[in-house]
Amino acid sequence: MTVDLGALGWMDGEIPKFLIADRASRAKSPVTPRRALPFRLRLRGHWVALAALCVPLSFVLVHFGQAPNADMLAANTDGAKLRTAKSKASGDRTSIDTFEDRFPTLQFADRFPAAHESLPQVQRQVALAPQPPRTVRTEPVRLASLTPTLTLPRTEREELTTLVSMKSSAFPYFGTNPRSDEPFLNISKGDRKGHRSYGGRVYWQDEAYNDNRVLVHVPETFDVRKPGVIVVFFHGNGATLERDVRDRQLVPQQISDSGVNAVLLAPQLAVNAADSSAGKFWQPGGFKRFIDESASHLARLYGDPKSAQAFANLPIVIVGYSGGFLPTAWSLEVGGIPDRVRGVFLLDAVYGELDKFASWIEKNRAGFFVSSYTRYTKRRDQELMQTLRDRGITVTESMDGALRPGSVVFVQTPDGVTHRDYVTQAWTRHPIKDVLVRMAATPALTRVASAPAASR
Repeated sequence: MTVDLGALGWMDGEIPKFLIADRASRAKSPVTPRRALPFRLRLRGHWVALAALCVPLSFVLVHFGQAPNADMLAANTDGAKLRTAKSKASGDRTSIDTFEDRFPTLQFADRFPAAHESLPQVQRQVALAPQPPRTVRTEPVRLASLTPTLTLPRTEREELTTLVSMKSSAFPYFGTNPRSDEPFLNISKGDRKGHRSYGGRVYWQDEAYNDNRVLVHVPETFDVRKPGVIVVFFHGNGATLERDVRDRQLVPQQISDSGVNAVLLAPQLAVNAADSSAGKFWQPGGFKRFIDESASHLARLYGDPKSAQAFANLPIVIVGYSGGFLPTAWSLEVGGIPDRVRGVFLLDAVYGELDKFASWIEKNRAGFFVSSYTRYTKRRDQELMQTLRDRGITVTESMDGALRPGSVVFVQTPDGVTHRDYVTQAWTRHPIKDVLVRMAATPALTRVASAPAASR
């Protein structure tokens, strides 16, 4: 390596001072003088020492600038370590943890058609740009207790969708199964307890029956001072609140888009399991306790603790999808507040409990009942229709027109409509929204809820 001394500020032929001092120190030393190294070798030694100091430091800086490897983090779990150790000991590399081990595919092919059969899901876009300041605007509002349309000021509020833990939610449940009068948790393995489902599969309490959270949704247009309604949604099998009820089935969005003065309560049932167990909703008064507890949570989330009494008196519409038929039926039969339930809407959900549905319809002629179905539940729906007709109750098989007090409607959808996507596509797109709009648009049912006129 050649160094241009002129570039370092030295004159050609000039001896650097540090070299002069070095020679002087060696002259005074009593030690036997050593043979001096050539100048170029000594200068190269300085550069080598400097490099030896900087290179390790550069590795440290590069390490702190890198993101951790995702594969290493995923594999660094107790289960992965154990399986890796076993596979190394046995020499079998095929047993090492794989992506499929950590993320197994759901197996509900008999009830949920394959992906190529489902309808496209609706993507919601979230605005990232700064939002303009909130203002008070004036628009026509249809009041639930009045016939004419008035112009009233309305202040927009932030829409709220969140998960709330509630003691009176379906699970955990340590009571009996009313079908057999035996303990619901009827399987034990060491310290673990579980339930053998109707289909024979065992689900463990700490995995499937230990979530007491409720999905709560309060639209920004909701006004507790006006007549309103609580929508209780019972989801189907193999579901979670966030992945399915909120994001895939768009239940909160459908309620907001309906424009009805309504809030949502959706309790978590069996977590991601092929089981329709009702849990605490099997118990006499269980549904009433759930609704009573929700009043304080709704008031707090609404931002006015004093509104708890208003929430405690709101009428209720129950929506049951698929396996949600069981908590729906038992809430109507033993829930303790059948008169507050002003409407029942079943989405491909009449799998049983026909006597409970027929009894509620017969005793509550001021409310409405709607059942939309596919070929999976056609036989049971037709059986329920015949039972009601035998009791002198008028049954309609079309959703044309508005819902009225005492309306009993059954709607069959074509084979092209899949069970899996039924909450977002039945006889129409977003059927929950459609039923709520028809309910609020009917003069006699506007005592139940109010909806902005612009939404229809």
